[in-house]
Amino acid sequence: MTANAAIVDEALTAIERTPRMRALRDTWLIFRRSVVLTIRQPVWILFGIMYPVLYLVLFGPLLDKAVGQAGGGVSAYNWFVPGLLIQVALFGSAFVGFGLIAELRYGVVERMRVTPMSRFAMLLGRSLRDVFLLVLQAVLMIALAIPFGLHLNLAGVVVTLGLMALIGLVMAPLSYSAALALKSEDAFAPLVQGIVMPLLLLSGILLPMALAPDWLRFLSSINPLTHAVDAARALFNGDWGNPEIALGVGLTTALAIGAVWIASRAFSRANA
Repeated sequence: MTANAAIVDEALTAIERTPRMRALRDTWLIFRRSVVLTIRQPVWILFGIMYPVLYLVLFGPLLDKAVGQAGGGVSAYNWFVPGLLIQVALFGSAFVGFGLIAELRYGVVERMRVTPMSRFAMLLGRSLRDVFLLVLQAVLMIALAIPFGLHLNLAGVVVTLGLMALIGLVMAPLSYSAALALKSEDAFAPLVQGIVMPLLLLSGILLPMALAPDWLRFLSSINPLTHAVDAARALFNGDWGNPEIALGVGLTTALAIGAVWIASRAFSRANA
């Protein structure tokens, strides 16, 4: 039994020494650390869900006529809630770089960089924490929207949560990359606001873009977030034949792969 145990230990040690397994282990460690730190300050989760709920309660009832005029063909909340979920994913992941700037200031990242920990894991672990929180906030918001008249297509909801995760993997790594480059909240905040607000306003989350003039609809059509919003609405309403689903999911997947690649290079090269 002792010899067998020694063989197993040697095998496990050899596996842990492989770069891929070490990266997975490091990613899990960073993810777990980040989740624990967030749980210790749950106010951020509450604020993350508070603003979409205010939109749900105070803005949603105003949309019945607007959605009808735009030819939405669904209830106001089945049109509005999927867009709000994409908004949660956008805002919940675009500003995560603030936390990294604080860690840079206090030397946390510098201490990690002198360890053999995978640089890619430092990025991916944080980003997966952000995705986990996005999905948690989305589930809470969907539950709160049901009494307002939201009708669920469970398969569509599951795929929409996956789409939110992809948006998180687009925005969070890019946010961390910007934080690494700028190292200042004063520079980081206007940069993120200047990117996020046009994406939000041109996505049709708040009002149907069918009501917009032609030039505004054109700008909306080249906004990747617009296709994610349209895909989420089609998924929520069981419109599986809608081509926006494939376009939105495919485009967001490609952007997520590109964002993770860019950010991993930034983490590997940046000096904390």
